[in-house]
Amino acid sequence: MICNGTSDRMLDALAKGVLEATKKDYKKKGRVEGQSREGWLVMDFGDVVVHLFSPDMREHYDLEELWSDGKVLLRVQ
Repeated sequence: MICNGTSDRMLDALAKGVLEATKKDYKKKGRVEGQSREGWLVMDFGDVVVHLFSPDMREHYDLEELWSDGKVLLRVQ
């Protein structure tokens, strides 16, 4: 999963929400790497990896291009 937040606070809120929801709904604990002030957080849940980017970092790393042959399951704008 790849998404972005427009501020450090938004990235922290997204990370917190994902961690709480996966723990509550799926009984899974995630491991978080990175910090919001750096513009990229990676959350590893084993079978799912969540990337939370600042807009600049998302553009720089362009993971969508790396996975361009992959299937898009959901796109939310």
